[in-house]
Parts: sequence; C-alpha cells; structure tokens
Amino acid sequence: MLSENGASNWREPPPLPALGTLVVDTGNGDRVGEFRGTAGPYWSLRPVRGGPEWEAEPALVRPVDAAERMRAETARANARSRGELL
Repeated sequence: MLSENGASNWREPPPLPALGTLVVDTGNGDRVGEFRGTAGPYWSLRPVRGGPEWEAEPALVRPVDAAERMRAETARANARSRGELL
C-alpha cells in the first residue's frame, strides 16, 4: 500500500525476541509485558505481575528501557513477596 507521498506503508516485522524478554506494547498504553510467543500475526505478551496474556501488534512493540525494566522487576518482586501467584 502506498501513502500520499508514494512511499510504501509496509513495515518489516521486528525479529522475534527470546521467550521471557520484557517489552513495551506502545499500542496498549505503553504496557510492559513478557514475550510469550506468537499467535498468528500477533505477539502474546504476559503482564509482569501475572495475569492473562494479551496480543500485541509486533510493529507497535519495543524493548524496555532501563527504568521500565527496573519498575517491572520491582513490581514482580513485590508481588512475589506478598505471596501472589505469578
């Protein structure tokens, strides 16, 4: 598909991250999740503190930065210390 300036709108999908890699779903409010695999054309992500997986468009997912990683790991450790099932 071509945009108004004649350039292609096609984006090459990003390479698959390793299972368990923390990523940010920018299409879902910058939600941080753990990569769990693929579901058709989408990536399955799981909340860091546990809970149901959700599907994200790969083009809208990016790696976490250092601050996001620290917050996610702290949230996971706090949930574990409260005895929550992850």
